[in-house]
Amino acid sequence: MSQAQRAALDAAIRSITFDTSRPPAELREGFRAMTAGRPIPPGVTITPAEIGGRPALAFEPERVTAEGTILYFHGGAWVVGSPATAQALTAGLVHRTGMRAVSPDYRLAPEHPFPAAIDDTLAAYRDLLDQGVPAERIVFAGDSAGGGLAVTTMLAARDAGLPLPAGAVAFSPALDATLSGESMTTKAGVDPLFTRESLGQLLAHYVAGQDPRQPLLSPAVYADLAGLPPLLVQVGSNEVLLDDSTRFVARAAAAGVDVILDVTADVPHVFQSSAGILDEADAALDRAARFVLDHVSQAVLA
Repeated sequence: MSQAQRAALDAAIRSITFDTSRPPAELREGFRAMTAGRPIPPGVTITPAEIGGRPALAFEPERVTAEGTILYFHGGAWVVGSPATAQALTAGLVHRTGMRAVSPDYRLAPEHPFPAAIDDTLAAYRDLLDQGVPAERIVFAGDSAGGGLAVTTMLAARDAGLPLPAGAVAFSPALDATLSGESMTTKAGVDPLFTRESLGQLLAHYVAGQDPRQPLLSPAVYADLAGLPPLLVQVGSNEVLLDDSTRFVARAAAAGVDVILDVTADVPHVFQSSAGILDEADAALDRAARFVLDHVSQAVLA
């Protein structure tokens, strides 16, 4: 394990000031600056696209070696971010799988609070299906709020009677708008990026005064998870959001879902975005790519 790399990453994150009390426009600019410059893996072409009536980015590997599509949802607490801020992470999956990907630019809060983001991601999924891409050749993936959207979009698709994708990968997903996990307390100060208070400030924009105790806002606590396809949930042990993942996975397993909980020690929120500078990030993306390929192949063969 790369103790020195993990310590350096923790220090680098702590050196960044990300004041969640600032207006959303300032937060978005700060997030763009914070995520800029992350290297794109070689051999991946990124072009503007449209899906589900929204702008998007399309990702194409130099050589397509796997038949399928990754529908990737970017992170940013439903307030900041875009497909461009997550493009290195999306491209990392494309590079490792040899599969195409598309990432929708879903609407953000507070201008468009819950459930606007889910409406947009579900529309993107419907669009893929309407284009003739079989559900069994689609895998959802996402980080942070986007990891939450990977879950809630499946729940919305299930409840709408749509066929479900072959599986989903969630990196450090946000799955509990009530912020009731014990890790909100036990990881306070250990997490170099978030606190319960800072997350509460961001979530207030998205929840917009609605009851957070709803399945599509807090699926780790309140959703019926029966019938979901295989899931891989990756999270770092240093996250205040750790219990979003552990509680969700426990409830999913109890509901009969094939689910893998993949916890990496002493790493922060969405550590996978540090591929190339953190050995554990590359290893986690390798495992995620293997999961994607295994489940698309199994679904196609079935």
